[in-house]
Amino acid sequence: MTRSSRTQKIGALTACAGALAYTVSKIDLARDGELGMPGFPAPQEAYAQVADVTAAQLGNAGLGLLMALVALLLVRPPAARYVRWAAVAVSWAGIVMVAAGVVGFGARAAGVAPGLGDAPPDMGTALAALVVGAVWVAGWGVAAVGAGRRRDRVRSGV
Repeated sequence: MTRSSRTQKIGALTACAGALAYTVSKIDLARDGELGMPGFPAPQEAYAQVADVTAAQLGNAGLGLLMALVALLLVRPPAARYVRWAAVAVSWAGIVMVAAGVVGFGARAAGVAPGLGDAPPDMGTALAALVVGAVWVAGWGVAAVGAGRRRDRVRSGV
């Protein structure tokens, strides 16, 4: 196994772990009937916009499982060009969404974006969630870049 394929595999498994952590957190919030993220409770007015908090959070948990499965596709990218391309494209869409969340919640925690909500009541939990998100994005990015490069190597016969 080459160093780049090992790095790609570690990145993909890291991304999968991040997605599973997100999934578990959403199931926990659904069980408690809460909106938001760990360390970042949603404002009270958000509850008026959601008909069923539990269903919404379980839907988010399902999305987390889907992201975990996409990340697993990058451990050993499929040989079929179109399947590999789709996994990489979906990965980049997910990376952008998760990174936007990390940046937004980070701005909220730093107090530079008061429109996103109050500062987290438990900064330790909030920082842990931000670290998990940042590591998730980094790992997924490494895996997606590696899978894209692998595509080029497969095409050229290397």
